[in-house]
Amino acid sequence: MELHDVWFVLIAVLWTGYFFLEGFDFGVGILTKLLARDRTEKRVLINTIGPVWDGNEVWLLTAGGATFAAFPEWYATLFSGFYLALLIILVCLIVRGVAFEYRAKRPEENWQRNWETAIFWTSLLPAFLWGVAFGNIVRGVKIDKNFEYVGNFWDLLNPYAILGGLVTLTLFTFHGAVFTALKTVGDIRARARKLALQVGLVTALLALAFLIWTQVDNGDGKSLVALIVAVVALVAALGAIQVGREGWSFAFSGVTIVAAVAMLFLSLFPNVMPSSLNADWSLTVTNASSSPYTLRIMTWCAGIATPIVLLYQSWTYWVFRKRIGTQHIAEAAH
Repeated sequence: MELHDVWFVLIAVLWTGYFFLEGFDFGVGILTKLLARDRTEKRVLINTIGPVWDGNEVWLLTAGGATFAAFPEWYATLFSGFYLALLIILVCLIVRGVAFEYRAKRPEENWQRNWETAIFWTSLLPAFLWGVAFGNIVRGVKIDKNFEYVGNFWDLLNPYAILGGLVTLTLFTFHGAVFTALKTVGDIRARARKLALQVGLVTALLALAFLIWTQVDNGDGKSLVALIVAVVALVAALGAIQVGREGWSFAFSGVTIVAAVAMLFLSLFPNVMPSSLNADWSLTVTNASSSPYTLRIMTWCAGIATPIVLLYQSWTYWVFRKRIGTQHIAEAAH
């Protein structure tokens, strides 16, 4: 296996880690409107992800940086062609981070309500837009012979990509509801389980349609295996949450995300960004990659830094592993 193939796999792993981790905290942000009944319950939801949400975003920064260094042509075409969509995501992530930190800085009800509304929308929009973006990457976009994107923003809003956006939106919401049930106690835990079942059924229908569409258009034997794993894991997650096994349900919903993202990258390879105008103009792992020397240096750096990051983040989740409920929220916290 060539180094550019290795880095394609590593970038796929980074995006998978990002969607697995950021997926549930996007879902929790969405649930602040769908599940929480009052300010105390909203605080409970926010506290479940409070210690980890910023660490989850490290995976996005690493995935973007790795793409820039390993596949500069891919990075240039992707970020110029998807500029508006990615800008919206970036602004959402900035506002979302500020909302988490500023919400409790003042006691006025309007102040807190406005920041809570910001958390909801800045969780919902990226959850949808990431699916739209990756749907277009797999489907192919208008790339000319100079490897430049020549379409516009509205070309990205095609039926396949919109379906992909709906899948990531519902899947992340389901993942977040399961995480909420895993991390809370009392009535909010029971309602999170019920909502997870409802959202999970919708997710299953949308995901099945999207994955089958992907398999028919771009799939092979390997992607078919990933599709089957994703479907089976989602069904298992629904079964586990129905019987109150939140830990198993969260694990299976995570496997669903891993298998679905793996299927997209398997369907994409050896392309990194197909051209819908002419297959010969597609960006591939070969024509979009950096020099072998650059890839070798990156491989050494990744081999040293990655285990450290994984150990630190695992330790963070272990430290903040206990469940919380409304009884743990002090009155002054509002």
